[in-house]
Amino acid sequence: MRAAMWSLVFLYGKGYGMLALGIDPGTAICGYGFVESVGSRLVPHAYGAITTSPRARMEDRLMKLYDELDGLIKKYQPDIMGVEQLFFNRNVTTAIPVGQARGIVLLAAAKNRLEIVERTPLQVKQSVTGYGKADKQQMIYMVTKLLHLPEAPHPDDVADALAVAICTTHCMNSVVWRNQLGSG
Repeated sequence: MRAAMWSLVFLYGKGYGMLALGIDPGTAICGYGFVESVGSRLVPHAYGAITTSPRARMEDRLMKLYDELDGLIKKYQPDIMGVEQLFFNRNVTTAIPVGQARGIVLLAAAKNRLEIVERTPLQVKQSVTGYGKADKQQMIYMVTKLLHLPEAPHPDDVADALAVAICTTHCMNSVVWRNQLGSG
C-alpha cells in the first residue's frame, strides 16, 4: 500500500482507493492529473502540465515529455491511466504532433505496466458533466467542483486531463471493468 494511502484510509475508512492518471496529450502542453477514487469521493493528488519549447527539435520535445511523464508515474504509482481518444474535425495539421505525443504517453504507460482506458471526448464529457456536448467552461466548472479545488485548473489542458482521470475512476468503479481486470 502506498505510504500516502494510510492517511486516506484513516480519514475515509473505505480502504485502499484506486489512483488514476488522466492525460491530455500534446507536444507543446501535455496536461496530467492524478485522481483517486476513495469510496464515492474523488481526491486530487497532483495535477499540472508538461511544457516544451516550440523552438526545440521535435525529438527533444518528445523525449522531455517521456522523461517527465515517466518520472511522474514512478513518483505517484497510479493504478491505471486514462487517455482521451484522438478526435480532429477541423485542424488536421495538429493531429500529427498530438498523435506523436499520444504515442509517447502510451509508451510510458506500457513501460510502467499501466492498464490504459481510452474514452472519446463525448464519453469524458458525459462522465464529468452528465452531458456529452458540454462546453469547455462547463467541464472546467464541474472538474473544479467534483475535486473541491480552490480554483479552476490552468491551463485548460490540465482541466481536460483531470476530466479524463475522473472519467477513468468512473470506469474503474464499474463492476464490468473490475471483472475485466480480475480475469486478465
